[in-house]
Amino acid sequence: MHRLTRVRVLVLAVALVAAACSSCGEPDRTKRGPAGGGSSTGASSGAGSGGSGPAVRPPPPGIAFDYQIGGPYPPPPGVRAVSRDRTAAPAPGLYNVCYVNAFQTQPDAVRWWRENHPDLLLTDRAGRPVIDRDWNEPLLDISTAAHRTALAAIVGSWTDGCATAGFNAVEFDNLDSYQRSDDLLTAADAVAFARLITARAHEHGLAAAQKNTAELLPHRAVIGFDLAVVEECGRTDECAEYATAYPNRVFDIEYDAKGFTAACRSFGTRIAVTRRDRDVLPTGTPGHRYRACTTP
Repeated sequence: MHRLTRVRVLVLAVALVAAACSSCGEPDRTKRGPAGGGSSTGASSGAGSGGSGPAVRPPPPGIAFDYQIGGPYPPPPGVRAVSRDRTAAPAPGLYNVCYVNAFQTQPDAVRWWRENHPDLLLTDRAGRPVIDRDWNEPLLDISTAAHRTALAAIVGSWTDGCATAGFNAVEFDNLDSYQRSDDLLTAADAVAFARLITARAHEHGLAAAQKNTAELLPHRAVIGFDLAVVEECGRTDECAEYATAYPNRVFDIEYDAKGFTAACRSFGTRIAVTRRDRDVLPTGTPGHRYRACTTP
């Protein structure tokens, strides 16, 4: 499959944060704002940790969505759901999805990983780190059960933070990292790790979103995904697959006019389609673009 577009959000200097906390997980990339009271606007699905945890709430059907992982800003009129980075506060009164880079690590956090968990970075047979060249992001090593358990504890702590902040759901990015691993990781590895972190989300009442990777749609029930956040399904002609797998629970982001038009025309009543600039810039920043199927 083609390399789907993602965005690397801005980060703080890792050395400063690592010095303050060497055991609390990968350092935050920006300071978390105050908990924004993300309102649980969806109907309860009754999911959770064996029914004992808080109810998981999928997004309400037919709501407009904005993708704000490049920086938060007041949602456009009519928007009722947003996705924001885990270091940002949720939007009050909306359905909030928390962005977590779960299968790779930010370039500015590499030093922290090397100092604290060097064994959890994927390396090739020569001992060199395996890098997502598009974004210069080292892949995390999910190839063994022991590594997956250790990584799930770290990513799980970020997920806990999403719940504490008031988010309703979490999108675990780079589910498809195995496709860039030089055959060192497999789809089965991705499924196994996704099951662990999705279970952690459910323990805290967070819905879990499948991020891209249509190849793993047949495994969605085993993993436990509740919705999907996808990029450019209009351009890649994959919207039908996601719309069928997650009825009225798909947020699609398109980065060009052709893909946006195609998605709106064929699936605008079945999925939430959003046109964004590729850098997902905040409003007021030159180059910012937002459009929904129903907006001019």
